[in-house]
Amino acid sequence: CQEGVGRAYQDQEHWSRLAILNVARMGKFSSDRSIREYCEEIWRVQPVKIELPDYIQANASLSVN
Repeated sequence: CQEGVGRAYQDQEHWSRLAILNVARMGKFSSDRSIREYCEEIWRVQPVKIELPDYIQANASLSVN
C-alpha cells in the first residue's frame, strides 16, 4: 500500500484529484452530532437544559498584570 501511495504522490495531478475526491466523499462530521448520537444510542441518556446568565462583554475581558 505504501508503495502505491508513493507512486500516486509522485504524480501531482493524480494526487490532487485523489485528495479532492477524498474530501468530496467524506460524510458530514459534527462533534455536536457525534455527542448527541452517543447520548441517544450508547449511553441512553436525555439532554438537560441549562439556563445561562446573559452574556456581558465587560465581564468577559481579560486583564493582564
